[in-house]
Amino acid sequence: MSAQLLLRRAVGSTVGLGIFMMFFGDFMFAVNDVMGKWLAGTFSAGQIVLMRSLAALVVLTPLLLKGGAPELIRLERPGIQVSRVGLATAEIVLFYMAIRFLPLADVMTFYLAGPIYVAAVSPWLLGERVSGRQWLAIAIGFAGVVFVLRPGSGSLSWASLISIAGSLCYAMMVVQSRQLRGTPDRVLVFWQTVGALVVGAILAPFGWVTPGLADLVMLAALGVISMSAHLCIARSVKLAPAAVVAPIQYSLLLWAILFGWLVFGDRPRPSMLIGAAVIVVAGLMVVGGRGKRNAAADGAD
Repeated sequence: MSAQLLLRRAVGSTVGLGIFMMFFGDFMFAVNDVMGKWLAGTFSAGQIVLMRSLAALVVLTPLLLKGGAPELIRLERPGIQVSRVGLATAEIVLFYMAIRFLPLADVMTFYLAGPIYVAAVSPWLLGERVSGRQWLAIAIGFAGVVFVLRPGSGSLSWASLISIAGSLCYAMMVVQSRQLRGTPDRVLVFWQTVGALVVGAILAPFGWVTPGLADLVMLAALGVISMSAHLCIARSVKLAPAAVVAPIQYSLLLWAILFGWLVFGDRPRPSMLIGAAVIVVAGLMVVGGRGKRNAAADGAD
C-alpha cells in the first residue's frame, strides 16, 4: 500500500473523529441546556453559575497542571483578556435568565445567530474580508432574527431581549477569542470560568435556595458536562477543518426542539421554526464562504 494512500486514510479517519467529537460535544451542550432550564425553575442564575463554575474548575485542574502557573499569569493583550472574561460571564448569566422564561428552541435560535454577528463585525475588529455573498447572508440572518422576535406583534418580551443580549455577548466573546489566538484554550477557559465563579458568588446570595442532594449533583454536573463539551469541540476543530465541523453546531437547534417538546412540553411556534430556518441557512452561507476563502488561501500557500 502506498504512503499516499495511507496518508489519505489517516486524514479521513481524523476528520471522521473530528466530526464525531463535534456531534458529541453539541449533544452534551444540549443535555446541559435541558438540565439548566430544569434547575432555573428553582435556583437563580447566579446560584447556577456559581455551582457550575466550581465543578468546571475541578475538570480543568489536570489540564492546568500541564502548563503551570506562569502560563496563567503571563497573558497576551490583558485588556482584551479582561473584556473577554466579562463578555463570557455576562453571556452565561443572561443565558440562564432567558431559559427560565423561554422555550429552549427560542433561546437556541437567537444564539445560533452568533456566527452572523461575528461575520458582521469581523471586517472592523478582525480585519477579515467579507464577500458580497456573505453580506447577503448577514442581511438574511438579521431578517430571520427579526422574524422570530416579531416586534409590534405583542409577542416581543423582555426575556427575548435578554436572549438577544446573551447571543451578542457570545458573538463578541468569539471575536475576542480570535484576537487571542496565541493564548492556549485551557488558559482562556480557566479565566472565563474564574470570572463566572466570581460573578456567581456575588449574585448567588440574592434568592439563595439551599439545594437537596439530587439538585446539588445536577448543579455540579452542569460544570462537568459543559466543560467536557467545550473540550470535545475544541478538539474537533483541531482534527477536522472548521468549514466541515462548524455547520454541525446547528444540530443544537434540533436537540433543543426535541428536548423542549419531550421534557417541557414546549411546542415550537411556526414563526420560530421559519425564523430559525432562515438563520440556519444564512449561517451556513457565512460559514461556507469562510471555508472557501480559507481553502483558497491554503492553496496559495
